[in-house]
Amino acid sequence: MEWSYSYSSWLVEISDSGNASIQFYVLVDTLDMYMEEDLDITLNGGSSWFYQGFIDAFSNHIRSSVENAITNKIVESASKLDHFLGGLPKEINVDRVAAMNVTFVNDPRFISSSVEFDIDGLFIPSDKTAPQSDINFGDTKLAPALGSSSNMLWISLDEDVFNSVSALYFKAGLLQHLVDKVPDQFLLNTASWRFLIPRLYRKYPNKDMLLNISAISPPSVRINVGRIDTTVDLDVIVIVLGSDDIVPVACISLSVAVSGRASVSGNNLVGEVELNYFSFDLKWSDIGKLHTGIVQSVMRIVLKNLFVPYVNSYLGQGFPLPIIKGFVIRDAYILTSYSSIIVSSDVSFIEPMNRSGIKHVLGSVSEDPAVTMLFH
Repeated sequence: MEWSYSYSSWLVEISDSGNASIQFYVLVDTLDMYMEEDLDITLNGGSSWFYQGFIDAFSNHIRSSVENAITNKIVESASKLDHFLGGLPKEINVDRVAAMNVTFVNDPRFISSSVEFDIDGLFIPSDKTAPQSDINFGDTKLAPALGSSSNMLWISLDEDVFNSVSALYFKAGLLQHLVDKVPDQFLLNTASWRFLIPRLYRKYPNKDMLLNISAISPPSVRINVGRIDTTVDLDVIVIVLGSDDIVPVACISLSVAVSGRASVSGNNLVGEVELNYFSFDLKWSDIGKLHTGIVQSVMRIVLKNLFVPYVNSYLGQGFPLPIIKGFVIRDAYILTSYSSIIVSSDVSFIEPMNRSGIKHVLGSVSEDPAVTMLFH
């Protein structure tokens, strides 16, 4: 920086000029507002050797003034950030059943070029506040530091997030589907099984049928490097439509393994699965023993042509990522690491954030975050 001064009167005229270098090293603890600093001011040019003595003599006073100014700015900025974070929604509604709990569980962590937030991230009933979860999800494993990326936003979602939503939908009784239409509708009539399952046709001649497919436990999601796997246990109950009633005639137990992939659509994380393999067992039957080959062929058709498309229709809608209103994700790509899905993207500002109607959630939250957000 340049320095200069001039003074003139009827008796004397004085002026001088030169340049100065200022080096200020500071280490700030933003939580305790503690500061360590080292200030060095060096004057050059003119009679700087003379003025340097005054600078050195008042160095403590100068250092104190600079420190107070910086501390005041930090306190002011921290207060604004705290006010802003306090006004953010505490949950994001997905549908009439589920909402994501986006309550902060730790203080923000400031890194050299980014700020990191940990939020609870688990799904809760949409009509309730965020209680302590009564489901044991185990230890949460966070993604490693990702500060070297040039992307503006990183979101790490632990597999506990997905297991919490599957447990929630299972508890709500939504993981079941009644099949009354198939590509070949004749298959849902006892006449089509006249020669393969004679006893079925003899007891219920030319009657329409239904398939009641329901999960008997929450689907289990496991995420590893480069893959997402899910296992779900199902009961498939064969129902005959009688003249005045419905009659369950057989129940087949299935253990189904699917693999999936995730992508981003808008601000939603969406997915798609495909069938890997399945095993089955005849749980009970009122129409005699069923031929293993027949059951296997029918179940494969049901799973590939009915179950998987039905699941994908819901996964295609996805659920919202924890993005501040007014921003939209762009140029996103997905990474899968041990127990986590990581979304890396840039963001664009589309409209001012509207804070009206913000819903605050009371109650305790999990101590371990299931979602980590890193802003650059």
